[in-house]
Amino acid sequence: MRTSVVDVGSKTVRLVVADAEGGVPLPVHTAKWPIRLSEQVTPGLPIPEQAVERLVDAVAAADRAAARWGASGPLAFATAVVRGAPNRQEVLRAVRDRTGVELCTLPGEVEAELTFLGARRWMGWRSGPLALLDIGGGSLEVAFGRGRLPDFVASLPLGAGRLTHEYFEDRDPPSPEQLRALRRRIRHQLRDAAARIRWEGPRTAVATSRTFQQLGRLCGAAPGRHGPFVERELSCADLREAIGRLAALPAAERSRLPGISAPRAAQSLAGAVVAHTAMKLTGLRTVTICPWALREGVLLRHIEDGPSWWAEVTRLNEEAVPADPVPLHLATARGRTRP
Repeated sequence: MRTSVVDVGSKTVRLVVADAEGGVPLPVHTAKWPIRLSEQVTPGLPIPEQAVERLVDAVAAADRAAARWGASGPLAFATAVVRGAPNRQEVLRAVRDRTGVELCTLPGEVEAELTFLGARRWMGWRSGPLALLDIGGGSLEVAFGRGRLPDFVASLPLGAGRLTHEYFEDRDPPSPEQLRALRRRIRHQLRDAAARIRWEGPRTAVATSRTFQQLGRLCGAAPGRHGPFVERELSCADLREAIGRLAALPAAERSRLPGISAPRAAQSLAGAVVAHTAMKLTGLRTVTICPWALREGVLLRHIEDGPSWWAEVTRLNEEAVPADPVPLHLATARGRTRP
């Protein structure tokens, strides 16, 4: 039986239908539907009715597509934009009642754990102690581990879309003072997690998410048409130069730069500042851009641990996820203790 994953993000609803051959999630069909939630939702305020309608329609279309490809009911989850909305439960209920899909929100720490698993499987055991950075629209996930799952995860409200709204709304391009204020915010909230990564001294560092993929392309990495097996790296020095290029342009003109798509042009500068500051604070001079991330992590857990793990995760988190991410939350995966 094929398995499908539906990922409701800040910009799109994405579907992956995969076969499991030898324990590897091999995609047979992928699709996406633009919803651009981050452009319609103010952090801390409810998701507007019109945006909920587009989300419901996109999930319904993804469910129909999965069925056409012979997949079971999708493992469906929404990330930080829905997770942080005061009307989160109403949104999830609307999706369930009108599509039959049991959409859930995953805690940021669970997202980090699953993303780490996807990256670990892609990179392999030869990568050794592994550090992970993932920049989404609403949050930044950080993880470190030596095994299959991480020893340490952190989920921080430092997403590219969120910070663009909070710092760059009133001036385009932003002023140097706004950029400095943003850096101070990132340094303050990332301080403890960064200290843990420096203490661990990872052998390999990876970065996932569309934000990192586009920044990598901007800094000279191979384009996506060359395929996932081409090695792509991003250096802290190149990111610093990229920030200058992005900050010199209004948002509408950044999409002319290599790798920067029009839907993500506005938040590309904030994403670059988060990426550069995170790499500096953690002492990571270079990261490898990893094509496997959260969706692949969900598929891998489903393949390796069976469907019961998903039922348990969704049952436990629905009442526990806070309406808005806390300023800083550090967690240890699987109950391991920090040094």
